[in-house]
Amino acid sequence: MAQAVYEPLSPEEELLERLEERLGRVHARQRLGMEREYEDKFNGRVNFFNPDKWYSVHSFFTWALKLTGLYQLGARNAGRIEVRHNYIDFADLPSAFDGFTILHLSDLHVEMSAPAMRRLTELVTTLEYDICVLTGDYRGKIFGPFDEALRETARLRSCLGEAVYGVLGNHDTVRMLPELEAMGIRMLVNESETIVRGKQRLHLAGVDDAHQYMAANLEKAAAGIPGGEFSILLSHTPEIYKQAAYAGFHLCLSGHTHGGQICLPGSVPVTLSCDLPWRFGVGPWSYEGMKGYTSVGVGSSVIPVRFNCSPEVTLHHLRLK
Repeated sequence: MAQAVYEPLSPEEELLERLEERLGRVHARQRLGMEREYEDKFNGRVNFFNPDKWYSVHSFFTWALKLTGLYQLGARNAGRIEVRHNYIDFADLPSAFDGFTILHLSDLHVEMSAPAMRRLTELVTTLEYDICVLTGDYRGKIFGPFDEALRETARLRSCLGEAVYGVLGNHDTVRMLPELEAMGIRMLVNESETIVRGKQRLHLAGVDDAHQYMAANLEKAAAGIPGGEFSILLSHTPEIYKQAAYAGFHLCLSGHTHGGQICLPGSVPVTLSCDLPWRFGVGPWSYEGMKGYTSVGVGSSVIPVRFNCSPEVTLHHLRLK
C-alpha cells in the first residue's frame, strides 16, 4: 500500500493557517482579501484614477515644502513630542482603579518617523503608568514590506512595561499580527481582556480597523463583558464613536486623524482624513455618556512634517468622582 506523501506548506499557506487559527477562518480570509484589493488600487490594477493613489504624490509636496524653506521646520516639529495628561472622572469607576494610568501611543508610522521614534524611546522610560495601549498604524506605508516596521516596533516594545495592548490600524496588514504578539503586545482583534485589582475589575476591548477595512465587530469584542461593568474600547479610528457609546463602553481611546498633522494657526486641521465632526478629531470628547480621546499620534503620515500640531504621548489618569 502506497504511503501518503504530504507536501510541506508554503510560507503563505503556513501564515494563512496561523491567522485562521488565531482569528477564525472567515475573519482571516476577509481581511487578507480586502488588503489585496486595496493594494491593487495602488498598483494600478483596478483604477489608476482612484483618489487613494494621491498618496503616492507625497514627493511633490515634499519638493514644494523644501522650495518654500518650510520642510526643515516641519521635520523638526515632527520630532518634538509632547507628554499630555488627560484626567478623566467617572462616577462608576471601580474604586480599586482610582488613579489607574494608561499610557496611550498611536500612529507610530515607525519607519518614516525616525526622529519621533528616537525621542519616544527616551520619553517612555521616564513615565509611570499601569498599562500601555497602542491604537494602531505601526507601519508608515499602507502596503508592501513591513519588516522594518516590525523591527522598530520591537525596539520600542523593549522600552515599555509588562502590560501592553494593541489594535491594528488601516496602515497595518494582518500579516503583522503573529510577530506583534510574539514581541509581547496583546493584540485585541474584536476581543477583550479583563484587568483585575483585588476583587474588582475593568474590561479592555479592542476592534479591528473600522476605517479602511470595515473589520470592526463591536458585538464580538464586547461578548465577554458583563453588562454594566466598566469597559474601555481601543479603536484605531474614532469614527466608531456612536456604535461604541450605544454599546455601553465608558471610554474610547483612538487615533488615526493625526489631529490634521498640518494645521492652520490655532491648531485648526486642514483635514482629518475621515468623515468625522472636528470635535471628535483631536483630544478629549464625549458622546451619549461615553468619554473619548483621540490622540494626534506620535509619528507622521505621508510626509514626515507637522505644522501647528505637535506629536504626543498621552497619559490617561482614571479618577473616581
